[in-house]
Amino acid sequence: MKVFVCAVLSSLLCLVALRKMWSSRYLRSNLSRTLYTNMMSHSQLLCWEGNQQWYLCDKEKLSEVLRPIFIQSYLDQGTQTFLNRSIEKSGWLSIQLYHSFMSSLFSMFMSRTSINGLLGRGSMFVFSPEQFQRLLKIGPEWKSHRLLDLGAGDGEVTKVMSPHFEEIYVTEMSQTMIWQLLKKKYRVLNIDEWQNTGFQYDVISCLNLLDRCHQPVTLLKEMRSVLEPTRGRVILALVLPFHPYVENGGKWEKPSEIMAVSGTFWEEQVNSLADVFHEAGFVVEALTRLPYLCEGDMYNDYYVLDDAVFVLRPV
Repeated sequence: MKVFVCAVLSSLLCLVALRKMWSSRYLRSNLSRTLYTNMMSHSQLLCWEGNQQWYLCDKEKLSEVLRPIFIQSYLDQGTQTFLNRSIEKSGWLSIQLYHSFMSSLFSMFMSRTSINGLLGRGSMFVFSPEQFQRLLKIGPEWKSHRLLDLGAGDGEVTKVMSPHFEEIYVTEMSQTMIWQLLKKKYRVLNIDEWQNTGFQYDVISCLNLLDRCHQPVTLLKEMRSVLEPTRGRVILALVLPFHPYVENGGKWEKPSEIMAVSGTFWEEQVNSLADVFHEAGFVVEALTRLPYLCEGDMYNDYYVLDDAVFVLRPV
């Protein structure tokens, strides 16, 4: 046992030493520092150019109704700040090793979402404040009364929207994530409570939830029933290609309701989703393509999925 512990400690010390040796701070030669800086700048440029692919849309493949309301997004400062912070965190070797060990330990009886909530890691990013404002066609000073964020996770995405609202309500199934939300002073509603509060919401956010819940069609209709009928809007994000499943205690299950999403390409599935939303009582007011980002770990600086983000108006 002592030999094993010594071997692990020796490996960690070697990794830390190598990390220090190859950081520009420890490169003594002017030439080597210049080469290192140029290499990092070139890498960041390639990364920036590659990340622009996250936002591409072939508008000719969109339906005639959706084509004029598509909003072209791009890699802005808010998104870049999240990426930079995630890259920095992934380099914290001791923290990442601790997270990896604890994740392996708790995965036997906890879902990944709950583990992330317990460790305070794995924050998600859907849109920056500027992207949120462009989607809703509002300014930085715009204020409304009541926001409901369904499946709010740790509340980091809620934080982007919260400056625009007087009252902020959230729902979440994971108890450890609820703990994170309560720390941020949000009003947590039970998943069977938000539909029966007796009041309506000005904006409901449903971000990457429809493909992770048992009854997505019912959820759409419930949002329609509690949304303020004139000024109310739903901002909804969905990972494409559409692959619905439900996380239940670390296991994956098929949902009990099926959303009829057809098509192969991103644009084709977006067209199909517009029909699904119409059947639930909504019309698409705006849409865009954004990366759904998640903080990384010791293996990857960050993780990314392909999101379609809609603004829905009640019919």
